[in-house]
Formats: sequence, C-alpha cells, structure tokens
Amino acid sequence: APPAIISLYPGTGFETHVDAIIAGGPILGYKAEKATADPKASAAMPAVCGVEDRNRTAPFPFCGNRFEFRAVGSSQNCSFPIAMCNTIMASGMSALSELIEGGKSHRDAVAQLLKDNRHVIFTGDGYSAEWPKEAEKRGLPNLNTTPLAVEHFNTPKAKALFAKTGVLSEEEVDARTEIMFENYVTTLSIEAATLIDMVESRIIPACLQDMMSYKFMPALAGPRPEIYEAIQVETDKLKQLFLSRPTGVQADASYLCDQVKPQMLVVREKVDAAEGVLERSLYPYPTYQELLYSHHS
Repeated sequence: APPAIISLYPGTGFETHVDAIIAGGPILGYKAEKATADPKASAAMPAVCGVEDRNRTAPFPFCGNRFEFRAVGSSQNCSFPIAMCNTIMASGMSALSELIEGGKSHRDAVAQLLKDNRHVIFTGDGYSAEWPKEAEKRGLPNLNTTPLAVEHFNTPKAKALFAKTGVLSEEEVDARTEIMFENYVTTLSIEAATLIDMVESRIIPACLQDMMSYKFMPALAGPRPEIYEAIQVETDKLKQLFLSRPTGVQADASYLCDQVKPQMLVVREKVDAAEGVLERSLYPYPTYQELLYSHHS
C-alpha cells in the first residue's frame, strides 16, 4: 500500500517531458514506449510491459496509458474514492479552462497548470524515510490517520471545491464527515472491546494454567512470569483508557486513534511474546505457525 502522502508518479521519462513543457516545449511528443520483462524462466517468454516503472510505493502511478489510484482501503467501497478522483479531475479541467478563457494559449495554459502543481510529482521511493520530510518541504500534507484525513475533508477549502463542482453541498460534507467519524469510532470501539475480552477470558487464564506447571520448578519458568504479568498490567491500562473516552464523535475518534489504539498495540506485543513461550496445547487461539503452515501438516 502506498503512503498517506498523495503524490503523482508519471515515471522519469514522463517527468522529463513535463519539465520540458514548463520550460517552453511543445505539449505533444511523449510516447509511452514498450519494453519486455525477462521472467527468468526458460519455460516462459519475455512479457511485454511499459518502459516506465510501475512504482508500487506511489498512490497515483502512470501505467502506460492511464494513471491508477492505489490508495483505496481494503474494506472501502470504491465509489467514494472514485467520486473524489473525478472531482479532482473536474477541478483541474475547470482551472485549465479558466486560463484559456483568460487569454492564454492552449500550450501556455497547460504549462502554467503543470508549473503550479509540479510539486506533487515524485518519482522516488514513497516508503523512504526521506520522503515525508521532502513532502513537508513541498507543502504536501501527510494525513496518516483516519481522523486527520476526515478532518481535512471538512475544511473550508474542500467545501468550496465541492460546492463549485456541484458534487456536495456544505451540509452534505458535514453529514459525510460525521458518518465517517462515527464509523471509525464504532469500528475501533469494537476492536478494543474484543481485544480486552479475548485477553481476559482466554489469554490470561491460559497463562495462569501454564504457570501452574512450574510451581514445583520455578527456575524453569524463564521469562514467563514477567511476560504474563505484563499482559495483565497493559490490559488494565487499555481498559482504563477505553473507559476515559471524551464526548463528541470527533474528539472520541481522535482519542481512540492517538491514545487507545497505541495501547492496543502494546497489549498485542505482550500477547505475541506469550505465544512464543506458552505451552502449545494451552494457547486458546490459532498461532501464526498454524495459520501460515497448517496446510503442510
């Protein structure tokens, strides 16, 4: 999955053509060349592919004859992201039309639009530690949590865009924002409550039963006492955080994201550690080994 920073990856050849247009060159002239990829197998023929790299770390990579949007969530309905992409396209065409109607030539209008938005083009590694720093210098937002993204969706700038394109009214933006916050709160609340229930009803009793095996030989218990006790301590912290949630759906969403979710990960780390030392027959849930390799048995 690409990072939360929205950028455009046209490929180095396309990027060079964009820079040439900005510098005064013609719009036409770029050709999506073809190449072949060696499958490294004698039983397979070389596969025809685009000469530009299909960057897997970019949310908007160019794929020869189209741009793809690869930042849709795994459980998300595609209709809403498609509507947003169409809104972006309509807004860009509107800006281009205004430049042409204002007296600029077709070429100069395209060049101006490319120049104004040149900072969104990035042909590097979107997973690198340097990219967020570079993106910040370029003024690109890094909305890496759902509450941040939903909050940004409801800004005056976004509302003005939706109103201008006739996609959503201000009231509809407010309504969708509240629905997205409520959905996030509901989902994360269920996940937190389920985690607490799984740990308290199954994991901790299994840990206790495992420790009973070492009551006559405590020296053989190794790190078990510390790991098992840490599960109880961190789960109690999670319960307290979960019970201290603020009122208001937006505040609740931010709190769950910034306070509760990190503590859920802490509990998960402790349980993962217990999985590695708990007697196999006592562990109450399928282990990673069983999930990944049970088909070999």
